[in-house]
Amino acid sequence: MAHRLEERIHNLVDTLLNDYSGNRTIDEIKNFDHPDKEIVINMIYQLRKIIYPGYYRNKQFKVFTVRNDISMELEDLIYNLQKQISIVLRYLPEYETADDQTIADKAEETTFAFLERIPVIREFIETDVEAAFNGDPAAFNKDEIIFSYPGLFAILVNRIAHELHILGVPLIPRIMTEYAHSATGIDIHPGATIGKYFFIDHGTGIVIGETTVIGNNVKIYQGVTLGALSTRGGQLLKNKKRHPTIEDNVTIYSGASILGGDTVVGKNVVIGGNAFITKSVPEGAKVSIKTQELRFNYDSSRPSEQKELDQDNSWFYII
Repeated sequence: MAHRLEERIHNLVDTLLNDYSGNRTIDEIKNFDHPDKEIVINMIYQLRKIIYPGYYRNKQFKVFTVRNDISMELEDLIYNLQKQISIVLRYLPEYETADDQTIADKAEETTFAFLERIPVIREFIETDVEAAFNGDPAAFNKDEIIFSYPGLFAILVNRIAHELHILGVPLIPRIMTEYAHSATGIDIHPGATIGKYFFIDHGTGIVIGETTVIGNNVKIYQGVTLGALSTRGGQLLKNKKRHPTIEDNVTIYSGASILGGDTVVGKNVVIGGNAFITKSVPEGAKVSIKTQELRFNYDSSRPSEQKELDQDNSWFYII
């Protein structure tokens, strides 16, 4: 029995190895390491400890001081980030055949360039916390927002990933934001540029595309899409402005879709729920779809209800 099982396993291995011998994308065996997704995700939480030193810390440390805690986190983070960046640099044509020392030097330079941007990330996150507290009457206090709001977590990850994206780091920023997407239901591409005091309320189902530009004091609700008008061009559209620009002090209510790289939503605009917008909106406008009417259709067994509703023309919706 054991011999038969061993033979079946051996045959299955041969079958799979033969299947790997094709020339498909999924058959490719890279000649360098891939980024470690688990380590990349862990770096998000390391950075969160550095960004919120009074809220998150390494509980394994028996004695806590900010200097000791940050020093330990930074040493580990620098090691991990340099290693992961050195791996993904090989995906760039200019570093595909570079020697190890060139890769190591570039990874170190990029790592420290990113880490030096942490005060800027913290400056923006402080405004995001403020916007969430001021904009949500259900918020008990700012601690509740920092510890529990998925929108703030998605924004934090995006602000981290965006800085790496600006520095030209491939793969790692997208791994980070897609992790936040899976954790929160909020999909923000690391290429999106987002100003201060950004508030995502509720958040589930929000999509913000790569070339989106968002100004200051913008508030968006669940189910909002800031997307491309069409992606049929595929890779031919790469590096082109495909997503909208949202200027300062704009509120976008749930279910609204704003599409297109030429679409600009001006300052102080309010976009109502479920609006579908593919053209620019002038400053100060309030956009809403025409109020839907409801109609309740009853069968012959309930004539009285049907009669009452027929007398009220404000209800008109075909079920």
